Amino acid sequence: MLVGYMRVSKTDGSQTTDLQRDALLAAGVGADSLYDERASGKKDDRPELAACLKALRHGDTLIVWKLDRLGRDLRHLVNIVHDLTERGIGLKVLTGQGAAIDTTTASGKLVFGIFAALAEFERELISERTLAGLASARVRGRNGGRPYKMTPAKLRLAMASMGKPGTRVSDLCAELGVTRQTLYRHVSPTGELRPDGEKLLSR
Repeated sequence: MLVGYMRVSKTDGSQTTDLQRDALLAAGVGADSLYDERASGKKDDRPELAACLKALRHGDTLIVWKLDRLGRDLRHLVNIVHDLTERGIGLKVLTGQGAAIDTTTASGKLVFGIFAALAEFERELISERTLAGLASARVRGRNGGRPYKMTPAKLRLAMASMGKPGTRVSDLCAELGVTRQTLYRHVSPTGELRPDGEKLLSR
C-alpha cells in the first residue's frame, strides 16, 4: 500500500498542502492514506508523522513530495529511513533534491546510502569538535560535559570506599566521575546500598 505524508510549516492558513496532495494523489496514494501535518520541520512533536509511521506495515511505501517535508535534518532522515528499512517499508521522494531516493529500487538505495554516509561523517566531525573543545577546556583548568552515570563497577568501588575512615567524598566523586548527589542516591555514607543502588546491581 502507498501512504503519503505532507507538511507545511505555518498553522495560520497562509500555507496549504494542496500542491503536495495533488502530487501524492497523482503518484497513486489513496485519499484515505494521506497524513496532513501543519507544524515546523524542526519540531520534535509531530503527531501526524508519528501516526503515519505507526500505521505503515511491511511491504508499504511511504511517499513524500520533498525530502524536507519528512525530516528535521539529515541525521533525523537517516534514522527514519533506517527504521523503515528494518520494518520492510520503502520510501519514495517525488521531487526536489531528494527525488532520486526510492528505497524500493537498487539505485534509490545507493543514493540514500550516500546520504547515510554523509550523516555519519557529520556525526564524526561533531564528535571530534566536542572532544577537542573539552581537551582545550581541561588545559585551561575547566572541565566540561555531563558527569558519567553510575555503573555497577563504580558502585562497588563506592561501597568499599565509603566505609573507610580516610575517604574524602569529593575525591571519590572526582575519581568515579559522578556528582555527590548521584553518589548518595546509590550508597549511604557508611557504604550501604540505597534503593537506587539496589536497582542498579539487580539489572
